Amino acid sequence: MPKSLKNVLKFFAFLSVGVLMIWLALKDMTPKDYQDVKAAFLSGNYWLIIPAFIIGIGSHLSRALRWRILIATQGYKPGVLNTFFAVMVGYLVNTGVPRLGEIARCGVLANYEKIPADKLIGTMIAERALDLVCLMLVFLLCFLLQLDLVSTWLQAEVWPPLQEKLARADTTQILIYFGIAAILVAIVIFLLRRFRASQTAIKLKALMRGVMEGFLSIGRMDRKKLGWFIFHTFCIWAQYLAMLYVGFLCLPATRHLGFSEALTVLALGSVAMIVSPGGIGVYPYLVQKTLLLYKVAPAIGMAFGWIIWGAQTLLICILGLISFIWLPIHNRKLRQNP
Repeated sequence: MPKSLKNVLKFFAFLSVGVLMIWLALKDMTPKDYQDVKAAFLSGNYWLIIPAFIIGIGSHLSRALRWRILIATQGYKPGVLNTFFAVMVGYLVNTGVPRLGEIARCGVLANYEKIPADKLIGTMIAERALDLVCLMLVFLLCFLLQLDLVSTWLQAEVWPPLQEKLARADTTQILIYFGIAAILVAIVIFLLRRFRASQTAIKLKALMRGVMEGFLSIGRMDRKKLGWFIFHTFCIWAQYLAMLYVGFLCLPATRHLGFSEALTVLALGSVAMIVSPGGIGVYPYLVQKTLLLYKVAPAIGMAFGWIIWGAQTLLICILGLISFIWLPIHNRKLRQNP
């Protein structure tokens, strides 16, 4: 299958998830619900988007500086602006096709800084894997800080349907499920052994080596660089959290919410960004359902979700387009005035 066709199919597959979530959010709304959502939008103090934008730019800059530190362990020192521009172009591409932006930012930086793309891909994957670990820590912190709320939600929403399904399932059904799982594991093991010499397997092994090399490069940092690396990692997630807290101040009905609630929205919102282009549809839907835990009206939750998603997407589009346009200009000036 041609790569361009594969990317188009991937885009529509992810987009369909977003469209489904939008439909789920709108299908049961009454005319009064629409009026409530409209009123929530009109009640917002949108001047607060300006400090949220400043915080957002800071988070993207920290990501670029952290990536630059990781690249330096491979023996290369890309320019700060080129690294920042590459990150923003990657984010812009991600709004169309999730995960394609990661390849795009490596390609951009490889082109302008003359760094081998495989080295950049290894550091990028290591960085993303580190973000996954950070996201798991955010979930854990969210769970520990709101143990009572989480346990109440589990008892009300998760355990009853799970117990009902287990009660309906007899021994034969359970054995069938275990048998299917065992067969699937056996098939995966067989395929890995059967095709370990194939081109795909070789590429996968090379990719895994790149990931390991990227992770090992963190351990090769001196104390000063490691300190800055940890500092920028903290700054990225702290600024994400601060953006959401400023967002709460935007609407009168969410101003009472604090950092614990913002932490929950951050955790689930990050998942939304993975499953649809730029989180479209999924992000506002999950934010609305999350805020229901804190007794926020559905109309307010929907309005807040779309405001936050819209502000984040607008910032990425503005910075991404500026970066895309300014990259060749900036590098032409560098060649003229090295």
